[in-house]
Amino acid sequence: MPTADELLGREQAAALHRGLAQASGTPLPTLARAVEQLEGQALAARAKELARAALADLPPGAPAIAAVRAAAADPDFAGWLIWPAGLVAAQAALAAGRGRNFDDAMDVLGLLTPRNTSEFSIRPLLAADHSRALAIMREWTTHENFHVRRLASEGARPYLPWGQRIPALVRDPLLTLPILDALRDDPEDFVRRSVANHLNDHSREHGAWVLQTAARWAGEGGAHHAWVVKHSLRTLVKRGDPGALALLGFERVPVQVTGPVLDAAVVPFGGAVTLGATVRNTGRASARLAIDFALLLPGSRGEQRRKVFKWATPTLEPGQSLELSKRYSFKPISTRRYYPGTHGFEVLVNGESFGPTGFEVLPPR
Repeated sequence: MPTADELLGREQAAALHRGLAQASGTPLPTLARAVEQLEGQALAARAKELARAALADLPPGAPAIAAVRAAAADPDFAGWLIWPAGLVAAQAALAAGRGRNFDDAMDVLGLLTPRNTSEFSIRPLLAADHSRALAIMREWTTHENFHVRRLASEGARPYLPWGQRIPALVRDPLLTLPILDALRDDPEDFVRRSVANHLNDHSREHGAWVLQTAARWAGEGGAHHAWVVKHSLRTLVKRGDPGALALLGFERVPVQVTGPVLDAAVVPFGGAVTLGATVRNTGRASARLAIDFALLLPGSRGEQRRKVFKWATPTLEPGQSLELSKRYSFKPISTRRYYPGTHGFEVLVNGESFGPTGFEVLPPR
């Protein structure tokens, strides 16, 4: 994975300075020096630092927005420098008020987004006036460029990774529903994936609404509705939500589960354990099953956490059994840390839990 320095380092900062300086006819000395402040900073912090420096040099308001627009006339004005460039336009508009400058900045972000993405730069505008921004973003749903259509969804996600939190978008999912309805069957996978992620974001606070919306989409159909509905429901499915599972064709059915069975009751720190289970269809009809396993584990403060993993999606005939086995490693990885103490595994069949079977992870030596 590229580092922050590779994505937005000296080379990109110099290109940003060169483009804005030429476009504005201003030497931009603060921006030229800002590259020295980037060392050791994360990507988002770099974008904000470069934008701050550019705004310190550029004339406020409309001239700064115009400089970004003019710089974008060069097709090489692209890549991760688009993030700070978009922030310059957005913050210049807000500093000058929410009139014509606001709309001009939104237009510039639409112009920039095919060069990389404006999803982060648009967040300050949404925070300042989400109604005005969303009205423009709804118009983008019919834009000929799929990057702009994607921005309509991705830029307004309630939980956009790296993005500024917009409380109104978290609180009220109806604000962006017209955008999702317009784009859910978009011909571009890039756009549909954003729509599914956007709807899935709302599962944190509005699970019932997410299920209702996904069910409506499933009923209305479309060339791509099956994938979008499935991807939109992945958080609810991991929770074992019976409505989400039923919508995907995994109804509660009679099964007999043996397990989870573990090959060790005590696991050394950084070690591994094998879990196994046997699932038997005890009903009178074939059964489509979503079989997952859940790891119950302590958090950093001793609280219990639960992490669900996909296992198998078989169809079992009456009386048919399936044996499953999985080797699970407790070696720390960048996205997950483990702590010693009591753990457990559950087997989940169409959302129904079997177990848990407990075991201990020893402290590191």
